[in-house]
Amino acid sequence: MEFRAIKGMNDILPDEARRFALVEAAFRRVVELHGFSEVRTPVLEPTELFVRSTGETSEIVEKQMFTLARDTESYTLRPEGTPGVARAFLNGSVHAKEPVTRWYYLGPMFRAERPQRGRLRQFHQAGCEVYGDAGPVVDAEIIDMLVGLLKELGISDVEVRVNSIGGPGTRQKYREALVAHLTPKKDSLSEHAQKRLLDNPLRILDSKDPRDREAVADAPSILDCLEPEDRTHWEGFLAALDALGTSYVVTKGLVRGLDYYTRTLFELVSNQGELGSQNTLLGGGRYDGMVHELGGPKLPAVGFAIGLERLLLASPLPAPAKASRCFVAPLGAAGLKASLAVARELRAAGIGTDLDGRGGSMKSMLRRADSLGARACLVIGDAEVESGQLQLKDLASHSQALCPRADVVRTVAELLASAPKANEAAR
Repeated sequence: MEFRAIKGMNDILPDEARRFALVEAAFRRVVELHGFSEVRTPVLEPTELFVRSTGETSEIVEKQMFTLARDTESYTLRPEGTPGVARAFLNGSVHAKEPVTRWYYLGPMFRAERPQRGRLRQFHQAGCEVYGDAGPVVDAEIIDMLVGLLKELGISDVEVRVNSIGGPGTRQKYREALVAHLTPKKDSLSEHAQKRLLDNPLRILDSKDPRDREAVADAPSILDCLEPEDRTHWEGFLAALDALGTSYVVTKGLVRGLDYYTRTLFELVSNQGELGSQNTLLGGGRYDGMVHELGGPKLPAVGFAIGLERLLLASPLPAPAKASRCFVAPLGAAGLKASLAVARELRAAGIGTDLDGRGGSMKSMLRRADSLGARACLVIGDAEVESGQLQLKDLASHSQALCPRADVVRTVAELLASAPKANEAAR
């Protein structure tokens, strides 16, 4: 029997893993410059956490969660990062220790959906959350930060889409206006939208079904229903984006797929790379009611999430080249013993080193060194041990020289730091 990875839960082999590491490093660097600190939460959380925070009628809760039972308790593999981070924020009583908290996270998420390009059952997500800042400026700064991150990753074809769904008062007014608009068209809606008309009509705005899109094309805009405080926040948000020089498109149909959002919503989309028709790179917004819904105080919050697989589909950046390395080729028993000590010294000095202890021929070891991309090869046989002079081969220039045992670390470091000879490009 041949075991294979579960469909939608992919292996990430070394070349692709280096691209993941490149994106993760860029993300960490950018968000830490903006004052965010890393938090790590479990991949398994109580099911009720996601039901309470994400919403019973959300697509995630209704269709996409991997849930398992243990005795009388129900647990779910996290389908997104925000609820677990909010729970950790509350469990740690962080709100009592600092007025504003900025956290970020990186890790795997799980959704039971049909696997497709850039959308997997196990995927990797990065995100940021800000607790305690109710103002619109932080919303704009986050978007500007993300545009800069994408540019750093070579993704310049980016459109910023923004909207506001206001607070509870605004949404209630708009819900009534939207239901009044759609009720006469009920029979023309998709079956899914007809159900949503009763329990969550705003989600119909997010439908991809052509029948639903036609029905909402002339629907009233939620921006026309904003309560005074919501309008002030919205106008302050747009003014901050303008001050930053960050281009955006007001998108009245943008509602996102999660029930916890309030006021600001945003998505960044791109036609670059291999994203295909589903070209949303990342999304986020305010969720000012979540902390209170989970049993904490009334605290404002804003955040976003990025799927790393989708970033990699859009980014043209190749996997970073491997750092120059040294290969140690031992010959004979005395050579092997000496090689072990030399390899340890090189690694202690920060030099990436591979040692072939299989006892093969010199020719086979040199092939191995070449396949690993080594720049330097140290040949250590019985004769080298006796003389104290090791053979150091520059595999780029195909030259070699003797190196005193006492100088080996310094000499190898100098070789690896030097510019390769012209014929290295031909290797």
